[in-house]
Amino acid sequence: MPIKSLLTFVLLLSAAITFSTPGYAKVHEEADVAERRLQVGAAQFEEYLPLLEGKRVTLVVNQSSIIKNSTIKSSGVKNSSLEPIHLVDALLSRDINVVSIMSPEHGFRGKAGAGEKIDNDVDAKTGLPIHSLYGKTKKPTDDMLANTDILVFDIQDVGVRFYTYLSTLHYVLEAAAQAHIPVIVLDRPNPNGTFTDGPILQPDYVSFVGMHAIPVLHGMTLGELALMIVGEQWIATDAIDAKQPAQQQSKSLAHQTKQQALLTVIPVANYHKQMPYSLPVAPSPNLPTDAAIALYPTLCFFEGTDVSVGRGTPLPFQLIGHPVVALGDESIDVAANQAAPSPKHNNTALKTSLFVDAPFSGIDVEILLSAYAQFKEEGITFFTRPDFFDKLAGTDSLRQAIIAGKTSNQIQASWAEGLATFKQLRAPYLLYPATASELPSEGKGSVVNRKFQSDDAK
Repeated sequence: MPIKSLLTFVLLLSAAITFSTPGYAKVHEEADVAERRLQVGAAQFEEYLPLLEGKRVTLVVNQSSIIKNSTIKSSGVKNSSLEPIHLVDALLSRDINVVSIMSPEHGFRGKAGAGEKIDNDVDAKTGLPIHSLYGKTKKPTDDMLANTDILVFDIQDVGVRFYTYLSTLHYVLEAAAQAHIPVIVLDRPNPNGTFTDGPILQPDYVSFVGMHAIPVLHGMTLGELALMIVGEQWIATDAIDAKQPAQQQSKSLAHQTKQQALLTVIPVANYHKQMPYSLPVAPSPNLPTDAAIALYPTLCFFEGTDVSVGRGTPLPFQLIGHPVVALGDESIDVAANQAAPSPKHNNTALKTSLFVDAPFSGIDVEILLSAYAQFKEEGITFFTRPDFFDKLAGTDSLRQAIIAGKTSNQIQASWAEGLATFKQLRAPYLLYPATASELPSEGKGSVVNRKFQSDDAK
């Protein structure tokens, strides 16, 4: 185990973020109860505003970087409406010197389709410059960081390795470390946090849709992954001395402002891994519902095949379909739209299988095997983009196993050893208990500081 850098984070508690979509009544009832006590990192102003005072602040944010109004009424933020407030507006209203915005795939407002390159821009509301991290560069440049003292990252993730917000986080941490700029990650729940599933990414398949040796479903929040990326030295940097254990002792948050750690994570309060969590805002244009988010880890693999996952229909990532192969009994038309400017099988009718109300958990290999068998029977090529399929899987072994006729049990058994090793590796970086019973009984926590050192130092 490599020497860990000093990493600081805070754990508190309080209110709620909730959002409902049809077909998940029981889950949402449970989520509503749980989320009344939940408080995302961004809502805990008292824990990170001291780190921003007097600093030039750059925010890495998008449309998901919001704080529910009810969680901030007592914090003095000026927002008289019942609408959630964006982090940019919340910080500006508190006289924080926000100097620029950086945006990931889909842009600052989250409206661009998958893969659409985003240009630099200016925010019409605030006049702040917006630097795109999904255009000419995916990593913050020296010019982007020239006027920055501290970076704040606050983006909602969905807990899947090939969802690119994780890759943006990686490059932000790397660029910041090389420029000796501290980073604060305001953590948010993982809606797929219950599951750890899928193959571990192999070195030959590293890309922007998979940069780390983790499974497809990693069961971690971006805050936890930030700790892991830095702690396991997955970023290239000269700002971390990997040969020296961190010397700074745990201190109260008030003292942290004088000696800022490279990475500070503000965890979600009153959150546990089994908690149902309904996202208040769609994290990207083609994941508009909780159903789509739950189905995404399985259905995204079809992006490497001739099967449509519903881009260009009212139900993206809630169906699979094809114009010729009857994957189901429903017929749905495909037409380009803002979320899908160039959808697969555009201007055709798909023979689809709908999964809108299907309970999903983890990765359902049977769906892949069944579709492949139907294509094979009809003599139609299934893997039309085999290289991309392998990038999503992080290996070519899944595709080869499907072609070889392996069963779902055999395929999932092949992942077991890698998953067990990964769970051991991630253990020091987990911030949240596995179940509700492990949460503080009164729902109140205090400032917690952890220091990662070498095994010998421990």
